[in-house]
Amino acid sequence: MNPIVTFIKAKRKQLKLTQVDVAFKSGVGLRFIRELEQGKTTVRLDKVNQVLYLFGKQVGITDMDRPEEDEL
Repeated sequence: MNPIVTFIKAKRKQLKLTQVDVAFKSGVGLRFIRELEQGKTTVRLDKVNQVLYLFGKQVGITDMDRPEEDEL
């Protein structure tokens, strides 16, 4: 599962928040929260950041293992 989804779901449960609570507190729709937690692969990044902001986080750039640029 996507690490962002795993984080949001775990943090929500840790804080004893419902999906309705998270939707209301972050300013996104309940449908968005449900789809996000179900692993929908196409979601709006700005809305993901709205939810993550509730937990003091944001989406950022991280390094990953991949071939060198000249090998592409």
